Amino acid sequence: MGSIVDELVTALGEGQVSAEPELLARYAVDQAPVLDFQLPEAVVFARDVDDVQAVVRLCAAGGVSVVARGAGTGVSGGAHASQNSVVLSLELMNRILDLNPDDETAVVEPGVVNAALNEAAAAYGLMYAPDPASFRASTIGGNVATNAGGLRCAKYGVTRDSVLALDVVLADGSLIHTGHQTFKGVAGYDLTGLFVGSEGTLGIVVGATVRLKYLPRDVHTIAAFYPDFRQAAAGVLAVGRARVQPAIMELLDGGTLAQLDALHGSDLGARGSSLLLIQTDGFGAEAEAAVVRSVLAAGGAVVSTETTAEAEQLVELRRNSRGVEVDDEYRVGEDVAVPRSRLVEYVAVLEELAAANGVNLKVVAHAGDGNLHPTFWIDRQDDAVDADAMDRLNLALDGSVAAALAMGGTITGEHGIGQYKLRWLGLEQPEPVRELQRRIKELFDPAGILNPGKAI
Repeated sequence: MGSIVDELVTALGEGQVSAEPELLARYAVDQAPVLDFQLPEAVVFARDVDDVQAVVRLCAAGGVSVVARGAGTGVSGGAHASQNSVVLSLELMNRILDLNPDDETAVVEPGVVNAALNEAAAAYGLMYAPDPASFRASTIGGNVATNAGGLRCAKYGVTRDSVLALDVVLADGSLIHTGHQTFKGVAGYDLTGLFVGSEGTLGIVVGATVRLKYLPRDVHTIAAFYPDFRQAAAGVLAVGRARVQPAIMELLDGGTLAQLDALHGSDLGARGSSLLLIQTDGFGAEAEAAVVRSVLAAGGAVVSTETTAEAEQLVELRRNSRGVEVDDEYRVGEDVAVPRSRLVEYVAVLEELAAANGVNLKVVAHAGDGNLHPTFWIDRQDDAVDADAMDRLNLALDGSVAAALAMGGTITGEHGIGQYKLRWLGLEQPEPVRELQRRIKELFDPAGILNPGKAI
């Protein structure tokens, strides 16, 4: 019997299988910190469901793991290669198979890019509501795998809220269909919901039926600048108490504004030390925006209503606010969520943790649903990281997670556990719960070949 690479080439052809070292290295990781770098045996580019089934069957027979991959935009290590694995890229399975404007649904392959589906839906006055910041690159399959969120989550929910049905290849290569074409359906266990967010550990999503929403006819954007971040966080609660439901409610601290100004030539930092960016949409957008402006101004904000061009620029800057890795810093972006009522308190804890441990901090947040992305970082020294500084960074990270959990929060709001956040999972989920998940994993994947070492 030949190597797994030879078998894959025989089954799919040389054009769809690569063992070229540079490509293996590129597809071995996503955008998360790497804890255990492993080169895959091969990268396979599937073109259809039959290809996926063939790869899974060959790997199952040979005891080789399968790591499914979309665009590689994940930030928790969910698509990192493991030892003795094949990375199965689904990026070429990028067709929109059906878009039904009357049913307000679409059927897509996993490699369809989020933005491409939105562009197609917009022709019918519809949109696919989940919009991760990486929506121009991230794929629907990857969004489903991590139950991705985004800027519009406050009003429209996360990926799970828009998924009606899935086509999934299981660990033995068989194909199943879960869910329904209708908005409502409660027959049997919710296997569709189980697969969403399972990070490729239970099966490989090869098709998704998603619900579309109405494209808003009217959108109003409000930029509220504050002298400090905690006051801006209080503005989030004030909007909630006014019983207004923004589509987007994003919070950016002074460090984030400074970084955006440096990268994009904007002047956000000159307008305030923190920004609360809010969008209302729909037929009541103007009336809701008026309430928001009044509430925020009363809370001490300098409030402006942006023109269309300015609003689009602000939202675009927010989407780019995660920043880029630079040579003289080591940074880790977090993804915790807390109840909105604890938002101001949690922000205070983050600032205290950064100061106590001597690390840098910047924070952006999907403030409408309490999902924060604090980034802690330390300076490099001669292209290396000082061991003491690394210890301080990890103390700050551990403290941020512990504080979120103590407030009734979670260690991940939208990025998933992947490989990187496994060290904290036991703090949130007690052993009986984790054991139950391991038994579910064993039921779907008895040989443990689907994305091992991730999610649970």
